[in-house]
Amino acid sequence: MPPSKSTATSQDGTTLAVYTYNNRAAPVLVCVHGYPDNAALWAPVADLLADEFQVVAYDVRGAGASDHPASTAAYVLDRLQEDFRAVIDQVSPDRPVHVLAHDWGSIQAWHFVTAPDLQPRIASFTSISGPSLDHAGYFLRKGSRAALKQLLHSWYIFYFHLPWLPELGWRKGWAHRAFNRLERQEPDDNRSLGDYVNGIKLYRANVVPRLLRPAQRRTDVPVLAVSPDADPFVTTPLQTDIARWAPNLTTKVIRGGHWMPRNDPGLVARLVREHAGQVARWGT
Repeated sequence: MPPSKSTATSQDGTTLAVYTYNNRAAPVLVCVHGYPDNAALWAPVADLLADEFQVVAYDVRGAGASDHPASTAAYVLDRLQEDFRAVIDQVSPDRPVHVLAHDWGSIQAWHFVTAPDLQPRIASFTSISGPSLDHAGYFLRKGSRAALKQLLHSWYIFYFHLPWLPELGWRKGWAHRAFNRLERQEPDDNRSLGDYVNGIKLYRANVVPRLLRPAQRRTDVPVLAVSPDADPFVTTPLQTDIARWAPNLTTKVIRGGHWMPRNDPGLVARLVREHAGQVARWGT
């Protein structure tokens, strides 16, 4: 069944497109997509979970049918946190939500779950292929072999900080071909050129400041950190060496590549179901 569409308005006036797979009596699961995706990424997962959750996905600012602010400063993590708050105020004002996030969605969601005022509103967090930038800042400072390996995997971050060239690559098409070859995947017809171009601002607004001046961000929210073993962008230690920041942590290394929500939605649904179920048993 296709989702119902609504909008939520963030604190700075940005309008967000929100998609709800209705099961009003069920716990709410909010799905946050990464770059260069939009909320359509979650449709196969939502179809598998819609009997057990009220699944909600939204287009992150700059993607899909949400507004596309022109300023790079409009994409800082605090603005993205205001977007998330606007969505959960609308879909679940009175009960905590479960959060499922991937890639830049996970980077955002780590900011949400480590915000003291939002932690009571989040029942669980399932993170796939996306670390906290603050945690990454401390991890990379170690100068270990694992940190150096992650820097090699992060070559694309330096590329996205170049002026005009990344945008040109997406517009001309050669960047699509290069990135698709990393996982031998086909182009995603659900993505628009705006998803690719606007989302570069996420990197430029956040990565350097957070890595240079990381904050000590902690959370008591139960976290499941999922690391695909063939992820060409995010190494396993960066995602799982975080117990000091998240004491209620479970980690799983699974077979697969970076775009796990698209390539194996059944596994994603099972992991969310198991993690949320475990959280519910802890609370009884």
